[in-house]
Amino acid sequence: MTTLFASIPPGPVVNLGHALKAQRYRFTTPTPETHRRVVARGGLGRTLSDVFGWSRPFSRADFAEPWARLLVQAGALEQLDSGLVRSTVRFSSLDGLLLMHSRYPTDATDSVFFGPDTYRFARAITALSDRERDFRPARIVDVGAGSGAGGLYCSKLWPQAELHLVDISDAAVRFAEVNASVNGIAATIAISDVLAGVKEMPDLIISNPPYLVDSRARHYRHGGGPWGFDLSLRIVRESIQRLPAGGRLLLYTGTPVVGGVDLFLEAVTPLLHSAGSYLYEEIDPDVFGEELERAPYSLADRIAAVSLTVLA
Repeated sequence: MTTLFASIPPGPVVNLGHALKAQRYRFTTPTPETHRRVVARGGLGRTLSDVFGWSRPFSRADFAEPWARLLVQAGALEQLDSGLVRSTVRFSSLDGLLLMHSRYPTDATDSVFFGPDTYRFARAITALSDRERDFRPARIVDVGAGSGAGGLYCSKLWPQAELHLVDISDAAVRFAEVNASVNGIAATIAISDVLAGVKEMPDLIISNPPYLVDSRARHYRHGGGPWGFDLSLRIVRESIQRLPAGGRLLLYTGTPVVGGVDLFLEAVTPLLHSAGSYLYEEIDPDVFGEELERAPYSLADRIAAVSLTVLA
């Protein structure tokens, strides 16, 4: 199962985003569990938030134009067996940015995710900016950029920086291209396996990689290894090798805490011996609590969201 609009030229999708911006559309995306509970209440899509935020089905006869027409042009209107239709994309707002991502539920292997982790990632980026006011990166690379939210948010804080958004997923690259255009932000966007496709030397590397063990191996969730953080370790290892003196890595990820031990911190610490310095912070002590009902997290006390800032 793949993202439906992957073969559609980006222009019509950008037009849809601009139309939503013109209507001052806003939507804050909750966790999938909260989303599930809200849509379980039933009801058809009647408002822009219903259709483009909550992914509610709607009747073309009842929902005012031009929205269904714009969705058709964008190749993002799904016909349901009930005779109703649904948008295959969602739009969420982040501090003035409007960002497109996959519809709920994000079941496809190449779904492009946006949610509370994205908002926490943005706060971690802001904290870095506030903490190091003299830091002015000339080149920023967002590794595993997904929707591009992290890198595009960086452009608000460091507008002088050259921005690169990279991801291993074709679908993510397409979404990031649309989001850069909708928000009027210049960016180089490309397929890359971590930093393998990045030739330029970055001053700031940011990343919010998948950090769970996902039985369906969805790109946005499955981080690899027995505890889901192998990709995070790889990003740290490769970033330390690429950063110039004075460069920074900001990694937002998750860690299982088992018997009081932060397993990601335990695994990443040996990699940090060659770094100039680092700051490790627990941002949220308890995320994805539902994962504790299944292996391997049935052995964990909790899953925490953490940030790691490395100074080369």
